Amino acid sequence: MYKYIKIFIICGIAACSILLTGCENKFPLNKNLTSKSYSFFNQDSVQTEFSEIIKDKVSVLGFIYTHCPDICPMTTHNMYLTQIKLEKEGISDVNFIGITFDPARDYPSVLKKFGDLREIDYSNWSFLWGNKEKTNELLDRFDVSTIFADSILIDGELSYSVMHTDRISLVGKDGRLKKNYKGSTINLDELYNDILILRDE
Repeated sequence: MYKYIKIFIICGIAACSILLTGCENKFPLNKNLTSKSYSFFNQDSVQTEFSEIIKDKVSVLGFIYTHCPDICPMTTHNMYLTQIKLEKEGISDVNFIGITFDPARDYPSVLKKFGDLREIDYSNWSFLWGNKEKTNELLDRFDVSTIFADSILIDGELSYSVMHTDRISLVGKDGRLKKNYKGSTINLDELYNDILILRDE
């Protein structure tokens, strides 16, 4: 009898270890994003604290600039498709955040136009604009790199392109970065399932 109990206990411990290891492998990152406060303005020019907007909710973040010809529109669209899928399942407690790394051109009104053209539902989606210093600090926290190409004037307007990390990031309810994905070619089913797992934690 005791032999079977011992076997049962050993099997239970092994199963728990496998489950815990699986979770760790599923979400390999655990970087605290709330240790410092970052103030931004959303698409309606309302001041927003980054640590507050990600508090107690799973958050999907994309790093973009509105003049981007390819990666950023694809990243935003993938986030949009995920938002729509969650809404169809009756899930509305997940944050979607688009952070511009081009504050010189992407003022809140520009971000609002960018979102309106894509029929973004702002009930749980925010585009964020901040000054260059705060933006760069947050980019560093997410290990997102940007390289600005030479600028030129076209009809009196400054024009340039930005090479950048192709990134969507997933943040848990604890305000910690859990996982990164390639934003333009992300596996939407993987992101969706990861969101559900973090919502249940």
